[in-house]
Amino acid sequence: MKYSIVNGERSEAQPSLSGHCQTCGSPTIAKCGKVKIWHWAHRGKRMCDPWWENETEWHRNWKNCFPDNWQERIHTAESGEKHIADIKTIKDWVIEFQHSHLNPEERRARNDFYEKLAWVVDGTRRKRDKPKFWESLKEMATVTNTQSPVRRILKVLWNDCALFREWSGCPAPVFFDFGKEDPMLWCLLPQNSDRETYVLEFLRAGFITFHRNEIIEKDFFSDLIKNFRTTVAKLSSFSQE
Repeated sequence: MKYSIVNGERSEAQPSLSGHCQTCGSPTIAKCGKVKIWHWAHRGKRMCDPWWENETEWHRNWKNCFPDNWQERIHTAESGEKHIADIKTIKDWVIEFQHSHLNPEERRARNDFYEKLAWVVDGTRRKRDKPKFWESLKEMATVTNTQSPVRRILKVLWNDCALFREWSGCPAPVFFDFGKEDPMLWCLLPQNSDRETYVLEFLRAGFITFHRNEIIEKDFFSDLIKNFRTTVAKLSSFSQE
């Protein structure tokens, strides 16, 4: 955890500090070693949120792209079930950063729990994923709207890439991240057939800016995803004629 409650306020880990978990209220201790990023941990082996995964530098770098008060926010369902969202934006979008393997049952549970969810998946975890991703790209359509963060729409053969097999059919948009040196993310939209689906070449900076823009009242990210789902559906129908 990046944050714990110290003297009534959310605080980052510092040597010798102790605090309390913002979710369950249990005591936490600051882990401030030389190898892992500084973080908070429950005393003992307690873990109050079963969806939580060990945080890496990749997680922390992504979280730091957003305001502090959006990070590690508690989301509570009407049933009283609570989970810690990596990011919860001013438009109520929840962004989950996923590095480790995620079993299908938990992914479905998270998709059901969060009404407005976007995944960012670490595409560098397995060395073979990036080359297999590029091998799977089949066809391309250029986006003519220069104001859009999306540059291309590409058809892929999802059976050729483990990332597509694992995440295809997800009802929420999934953004694959192949490293911060790459200015693009790749957004996987819901699968349209047994063998083909589409990805959007999406500007990393655009993804961040769309969520961080607190001045604009309209939820442009929601509109953007809806519009491109419609566009992809039309492309799929055209290709099958």
